[in-house]
Amino acid sequence: MSGLFGSGSSTTTQQASNTTGDISKDVTLNSPPEDGISEITFSPQSEHLAVSSWDKKVRIYEINQQGGSEGKALFEHEGPVLSCCWSKVSHTLTTSYPQSLMLSKDGTKVVGAGADKAARMLDLQNPGTPAQQVAAHEKEIRCARFVDVPGQQTPVLVTGSWDKTMKYWDLRQPNPVASITCQERVYTMDSKDKMLVIGTADRYVNIINLDKPGEFYKTMQSPLKWQTRVISCFTDATGFAVGSIEGRCAIQYCEEKDASSNFSFKCHRQTPPNQSNVSNVYSVNAISFHPQHGTFSTAGSDGTFHFWDKDAKHRLKGYPEVGGTISSTAFSRTGDIFAYAVSYDWSKGYQANTPQLPNKVMLHAVQADEAKPRPKVGKR
Repeated sequence: MSGLFGSGSSTTTQQASNTTGDISKDVTLNSPPEDGISEITFSPQSEHLAVSSWDKKVRIYEINQQGGSEGKALFEHEGPVLSCCWSKVSHTLTTSYPQSLMLSKDGTKVVGAGADKAARMLDLQNPGTPAQQVAAHEKEIRCARFVDVPGQQTPVLVTGSWDKTMKYWDLRQPNPVASITCQERVYTMDSKDKMLVIGTADRYVNIINLDKPGEFYKTMQSPLKWQTRVISCFTDATGFAVGSIEGRCAIQYCEEKDASSNFSFKCHRQTPPNQSNVSNVYSVNAISFHPQHGTFSTAGSDGTFHFWDKDAKHRLKGYPEVGGTISSTAFSRTGDIFAYAVSYDWSKGYQANTPQLPNKVMLHAVQADEAKPRPKVGKR
């Protein structure tokens, strides 16, 4: 009987090689940032990649089908940029919304947020117009996302800060339309459909139903025991994945009826040669869900990335070390390209950030068998 990666009669060696991915043909992004890369994210409507960096810049690249890349635009902050995101438009927008302010469905606006306590937006449709400040906090802004608020006739930007607040912004107004105080500093945030999930210091996780954006739908502690690094929402918006500094990932559903499906697993850990009782533990820095298949990737301080099937609780592919820590990852809108940033992740403090460390973004062409979920099998 044929398995996912070939014949069921394969030898153990062949099976191992089938689950080991190939990065030898991955392509380097042209003209990468000059300092640490904080976040990379693809446009939801085109083959463009935004990259935010500690060199105070957000860069936008165009990616062609052969993996070639070209810088198309950039804008600057007054401090390191910690997050970037693409605009999207609410399904409830009406024709009465001013055309000059509408955030186009083709993802033509990019927001950066960072250590200058500001979020700034560049309109790629008006290349001569400089980036405009669209949000402000009392402390550094750690993350920014556009969300779909039902009934709201304007696109809404959400920013999460180390001042322990998250704020909603109507981009036509200088002040936030709403603000929520979290238990601790905001470290990570993601949104899908009506679900917004925020991870803070002290392992708090807040879930918001955007039907009621001004209140927490549910608050919980992370199922993992150590500091949260990243949260990423499932493609079907029924839950989210959490990654922590302890080399673990947790799969968490929002509703109690699905709680039996919650689980966590070890990843990004290494056993040194001839030391079977020792395990080196690495931070899980990035989790990205495939837009078509619903499978997901993890990437970490060990310099590896892996593709997983959460429903089958199975690793689909593991990839060799890439020559440096991986700080951020992203799938393209079709899932055909997986981008990963090879860049220092600050896991060892500022002393370990040397000029010799790599700063680059790699583009991996996702093959047909790499990210597809395992075939469903009947009960035994």
